[in-house]
Amino acid sequence: MDFTTLRFLELKENIVFLGTSGVGKTHLATSIGIAAAKKRTSTYFIKCHDLILNLKRAKLENRLENRLKHYAKYKLLIIDEIGYLPIDEDEAKLFFQLIDLRYEKKSTILTTNASFKSWGEIFQDPKLANAILDRILHHATVVNIIGDSYRLKDHLDKEK
Repeated sequence: MDFTTLRFLELKENIVFLGTSGVGKTHLATSIGIAAAKKRTSTYFIKCHDLILNLKRAKLENRLENRLKHYAKYKLLIIDEIGYLPIDEDEAKLFFQLIDLRYEKKSTILTTNASFKSWGEIFQDPKLANAILDRILHHATVVNIIGDSYRLKDHLDKEK
């Protein structure tokens, strides 16, 4: 409930929702984003894969700096589903640039199904993954959600 007070935004803190697929990470992030938007806080929600594709396209079109500034301007940026799809080394560098630009200036909510130890594999570069995590986690609350998928729950209950 503390997250819905939006106190973390004033403190420029981050939130990371960590857990397996279907435990409600995106719902929680979205709910906080809606609460922020209702208070007229500039808020942007994007899937990690779409964010990276947009940054790659902007780099190819020589608009990377403008695109990074676009994502950096939001008081709250929600990046959903980190670790679900592979991220190559060049993409990881683009992601790092955005995280670094927002570091200690704005708040970011991230959702991931991957433990922090596996981020080196996800980003194809352990040193870069460590630098990303260092900036994200420095001023962050990590919520580790343990449980079964809500989406699979009904199907699994029917099998009993």
